[in-house]
Amino acid sequence: MAFGVSFSVKADIGVSPISCVPYIYSLGFPLSIGEFTILLNALFMLIQIAILGKKYNLIQLIQLPAIILFGYCIDAAMILVENIVLSNYIEQLILCLISCVVLAFGILLVVKTRLTYLPLEGLVVVISQVFKKEFGKVKISMDSIMVIIGVISSFIFLNQLVGIREGSIIAALSIGALIKFFNTNLPFIEKWLTNEVIEKSNIENISNKYNETFIITISREYGSGGHEIGQFLAKELKIPFYDKELIDLTAEKTGYTPEYIQENEQKLTNSLLYDLYEQNFTYVNDELPPKDVLFLIQSKIIRDICMKESCIIVGRCANFILKDHPNCVNIFIHANNEYRKEKINKVYGVNPPFTDNDLKDSDEQRANYCTHFTKKDWRDVTNYHITLDSSLYGSKESAKKLIKLIKSRNL
Repeated sequence: MAFGVSFSVKADIGVSPISCVPYIYSLGFPLSIGEFTILLNALFMLIQIAILGKKYNLIQLIQLPAIILFGYCIDAAMILVENIVLSNYIEQLILCLISCVVLAFGILLVVKTRLTYLPLEGLVVVISQVFKKEFGKVKISMDSIMVIIGVISSFIFLNQLVGIREGSIIAALSIGALIKFFNTNLPFIEKWLTNEVIEKSNIENISNKYNETFIITISREYGSGGHEIGQFLAKELKIPFYDKELIDLTAEKTGYTPEYIQENEQKLTNSLLYDLYEQNFTYVNDELPPKDVLFLIQSKIIRDICMKESCIIVGRCANFILKDHPNCVNIFIHANNEYRKEKINKVYGVNPPFTDNDLKDSDEQRANYCTHFTKKDWRDVTNYHITLDSSLYGSKESAKKLIKLIKSRNL
């Protein structure tokens, strides 16, 4: 990590948000960047203690010798790289990128030891847990505060903007992604540091032994009548039906309110922005973004249900979650825009009325959600056994046609 910081300083096109304050103050005062790093991180520790009081876990005092060592390692690394001469901007940019890679790898090693947090991330964890704030939002706020303090301090003490440039943006956008990349592609680090392989709970590597149950999953465009069709199927086949029922089950498992779950499940406004937001959680081991928590919990609920009974599952990427189920029929319901708008506006009573742009946004959010959590295209018909345009028949007749198709398979 110390070499990552020293490389970014040497590149001279901006340092990471957490390093900008120590760097700027080291230019205006007699203490070194390493010593200011120690002081800043010690301040983060004191704030943690002040917030937690008697609840402060004394094992976290291990942060103190760690940050002292880190600070003096930075100063040592600065001495070792002082003879590096960069002759042009391309070389500066390359060294900046190298600094991000090195710093990310160093942070990964700290995270994987599971001994402690970096002091800033530790403070973020404390704030999010004590004040019930979302970790990712607190992390972004703290990084932003560091940059703001850096900008103000730079103009006050140096009369110009120093240490915060394009390199700072590169670091902010790339370090979290690099930690995530290393974590995914270098599994031997986990085994090396913990002497065991931690089982990952994600959709790609979970294998279950299902009983002799028959499952129907229904993916659907909003307003196509997928919910109604599922209810007709369940009634005719005399098997349980799960849609909004999954919200209540998820609320019991997570402690989130049903309203919060309904607002945050099955949709992702912008996949790229969410990926950038999600990177904040790579700095600690035991925090996950709320949407990831919802997806993982709902996935487990769906698998548990389908191991016990035949049923119909609507939405929640169930066709991908149950991809290993040997007796599962995956259906996709779609319809033309006029049919969907009429159902949404007149039957569902949505106000203000839905427009074509609203339909496009809704489809995009569901597609983003599916792509993010399954790496599959929600609209790809090869992901389903049956696709049906409900606007041709209406919900009840569509259900009848589906029943004939399903029964023809002797399922």
